[in-house]
Amino acid sequence: MKRWHVLVTVWILLLVLPSFAVEQARVSSQVKSGTFFVATNGNDSWSGRIPQPNAKRTDGPFATLHAACRAARKLGIKQPRKVIVRAGRYFFDKPLVLNDKDAGLTIESAPGATVCIYGGREVAGWKKDGEKFYLVTLPRVKEGKWDFRCLVVNGRFCRRARLPEKGFFKHLSSFNVPWMTSTGGGWKRKPTNEELTTLKYRSEDLGSRLDINNAELTVYHMWDESLVGVSAMDTKSRTLTFANPAGHPPGAFGVKKYVVWNVREGMTRPGQWCLDRTAGKLVYWPLPGEDMSKALVLAPTIESIIRIQGTRGKPAMGITIRGLTLSVTTTPLKAGGFGAGKFDGAVSVVSAESCRLLDLEIVNVGGQGIKVSGKGLRIENCHVHHTGACGIRFSGEGVIVADNHIHDVGLTYPSAIGLQGGGKDAEISHNEIHDTPYTAINCGGQNNRIEHNLIYRAMLELHDGGGIYCFAGKNLVLRGNFIRDIIDTGGYGASAYYLDERSENCLVEGNLSLRVARPSHNHMANNNTIRNNVFIIDADARLTFPRSSNYVFEKNIIYAKGGITLENADAITTFRNNILFSAKGKVQCQKLERYSRKGTYSLEPENGNLLVDPLLVEFDKGRVSVAAESPVLKLGIKTVDVSSAGRRPRIDD
Repeated sequence: MKRWHVLVTVWILLLVLPSFAVEQARVSSQVKSGTFFVATNGNDSWSGRIPQPNAKRTDGPFATLHAACRAARKLGIKQPRKVIVRAGRYFFDKPLVLNDKDAGLTIESAPGATVCIYGGREVAGWKKDGEKFYLVTLPRVKEGKWDFRCLVVNGRFCRRARLPEKGFFKHLSSFNVPWMTSTGGGWKRKPTNEELTTLKYRSEDLGSRLDINNAELTVYHMWDESLVGVSAMDTKSRTLTFANPAGHPPGAFGVKKYVVWNVREGMTRPGQWCLDRTAGKLVYWPLPGEDMSKALVLAPTIESIIRIQGTRGKPAMGITIRGLTLSVTTTPLKAGGFGAGKFDGAVSVVSAESCRLLDLEIVNVGGQGIKVSGKGLRIENCHVHHTGACGIRFSGEGVIVADNHIHDVGLTYPSAIGLQGGGKDAEISHNEIHDTPYTAINCGGQNNRIEHNLIYRAMLELHDGGGIYCFAGKNLVLRGNFIRDIIDTGGYGASAYYLDERSENCLVEGNLSLRVARPSHNHMANNNTIRNNVFIIDADARLTFPRSSNYVFEKNIIYAKGGITLENADAITTFRNNILFSAKGKVQCQKLERYSRKGTYSLEPENGNLLVDPLLVEFDKGRVSVAAESPVLKLGIKTVDVSSAGRRPRIDD
């Protein structure tokens, strides 16, 4: 019997010891290579060198990412350093700031782990307030030391109390000064401070009282908006005075819409909230079945969660952030400007080189998702959604933004852009972007490539933008993109491919546009080529070239169920081998003098251009095919295949 016990013991040891030895060797290797661990059951007084607390709880992982990065920094930059974050929820009350001393550092989630980092705190202690609402007293709010515009309940970006419940109020302010274009210097006359800080309202909209300590207004312009507080209300003159200036005067561009946020009267449906600064209380109306004693309510305290912050002389280099979920940030009360660009990112990168943001999820944040600048940066395979401002913003040299999924941005600032870029030699490729209130992709700069992106349901609120909108771009390439289902909500309109002021020597080639009434818009742009694209419109189609010149337009297919109009066709100096088919038989050109129409004439089929049915067979899924007898083949037009536009399959998917 004893012999049997000995044999069993030996057998167990033979099985266990090798794996134990392997684990010990792995831990030893991690210690030598500068690997540190962070876990929710960790302690910042421990070494951080082992992934779990030891049996005596005398050593184990760190409790915070801040402590782990401080320890890694002490090792110096001459050896690889890594911080592995184990599964769980982590709450930051200050950003993690990395700099040139963190060169080469990698921060990543443990294999298979879900790591959620919140830039705020949990709100608990809710009490019933009447029949519908719940409230909780928050510290420092009444004193004006804690203010926020984002609230997350059970993983949902909650909408603030809103007046009116739907639509917009119409104000009575006017600003009848001409806009001289951005290149021309903006307003012909600079707005006064009074024009930027007052709004005339209708008494039937706001009545005689507005809670000015809590009320905030979104004042809509043409391509952006201004979020402002209220400092005074004069009921005799029906004038509101703003606590901070608007970006444009109310009434500019003839737009007279505004909305009031964060007042109790605006609590008209479940899921809404308001922050009562006067009483220092947070008020919330739960969704049906939502138990506030169990709900996870998160309120932000910081604007950024991770900051990689170099300087021109000492750039932050070679830092990688991988596999984390970042959520819950706030923004200050101010107008965000074009593209809501004045706000910070949940991940913020400044003056960096060769840094990588990989496989991140940025969700339910008040400002930008990711905002970076530098050289050789990479943002890949990230999921950025439900943001108050933009999804991803970048500038710099040689930046790669690829295979990201961006959607539901601009929830607080509708001028937000899905993906905005600048600088030079950038690659924006294989991204999927949808459900944006303004432009999906905006890019200027030099020698940038915008290729193989999938875009749909953009321009849902604002105007004068598009699926891909380029301003002052030089030598840009827009190729192989698939844009569909963009509606025109008025104003200066919406487009699929838009080359704006000072865009020169750009190439728009091999793209597909479906169900976008203005597939190509070109304004004050010169020396550009539009070649071998397919534009399919289920109504009237417009292609516009105001104040543009010296365009090449060749081998394109335009198929419209309505009429086709080319505005300022004189801008096209090379116009050949295109097929323009109107099911109504109406293909015409309009002469423009600046922006005024000065006559219409029918387009004549010459220079290889044909006004015939291209006999399309398939196009909905991005692969355009034509019948064997199609005139497309006779003209040598390549059939477009953008079925692979958007995110590429992952090997590990």
